[in-house]
Amino acid sequence: MPDNNYYSEEQHGPHAYLELGEIDLIAGGTLPGARLAYKTQGTLSAAKDNAILFPHMWSGTSASMEMFIGEGRPLNPSKYFIILPGQFGNGFSSSPSNTPAPHNGGAFPNLTIGDDVVAQHRLVTEQFGISELQLVTGWSMGAEQTYEWCVRYPDMVKRAAPFAGTAKTTPHDYLFVRAHENALKSDPAWADGFYAHASDVAVGLKRHAEIWSVMGLCAEFYKRETWREIGFDSLDAFITGFWEAYFAPMDPNNLICMGWKWRHGDVSAHTGGDLAAALARISAKMTVVAFANDMFFPAADIEEEARLIPQARYTLIDSLWAHFTMFCMNDRDKAAIDAVFADLLAD
Repeated sequence: MPDNNYYSEEQHGPHAYLELGEIDLIAGGTLPGARLAYKTQGTLSAAKDNAILFPHMWSGTSASMEMFIGEGRPLNPSKYFIILPGQFGNGFSSSPSNTPAPHNGGAFPNLTIGDDVVAQHRLVTEQFGISELQLVTGWSMGAEQTYEWCVRYPDMVKRAAPFAGTAKTTPHDYLFVRAHENALKSDPAWADGFYAHASDVAVGLKRHAEIWSVMGLCAEFYKRETWREIGFDSLDAFITGFWEAYFAPMDPNNLICMGWKWRHGDVSAHTGGDLAAALARISAKMTVVAFANDMFFPAADIEEEARLIPQARYTLIDSLWAHFTMFCMNDRDKAAIDAVFADLLAD
């Protein structure tokens, strides 16, 4: 178990859990005793017609998406019932860090984004009896889950807003994710994923954070010293206080588990490898959002996919925070994201 409180209920707030039992995995094999952690805000209407599903990004938890919910905002809990599912590998749902032997640590099986979405479908339909979602949305890996929902269960999704993510992981993105996994594994204490404590892999986590500092933001961000906007007085202080501090408390196996899903994300698996045919299945009213300067999911890649989706609207949000525009580090980025939700939910 990780020897820190990052995965504690005190740190992230209380979760509810759906016990899934043994599940068959899309990549092969099974996961016994699987469980899905989730949080909700708002009240489900008697007609069950006000539900929004908001899965989270790689490295996040259900709490990561709570910043977008609030009274007087588009995702208003007085109007909507908002479900925040935790993907497998996030430290609350079944993960390498919390699964008993013999499936713990480095022995945890490979899961796919499809496994997450099938479990979320059970949550939505079995736990809550919901047959239609007013909106499915997410950022980065949350966007990948959004696409999976729209292609796997097109009749259930009325609206969708994938932010800064693609329906099929590109070769460049695949290589990046593999590189950050290898940075974690380069730690002398890695022990094939069977380290005693997450903090034993501190060197790997630091190397991993360094890779993210290069790819997560853009050259212009560093050239303009945009990190000063959030109170850092030097580049070194930003790297230490932002990137290293963000990843230091996390469990490396959990990050690798989620990363494996990321780099194998591909909705064309539903149509024999034909991405155009898969995206043509989408019937939701969709706004596809890219962030300018994003090196993980470049705007050109996102726009190219958007052209394959019937009646999809493509939107570019310009920010030097690049992929991390979704962190809403300034009011401008927050307002731009809220505007996407407001427009999509206007009818």
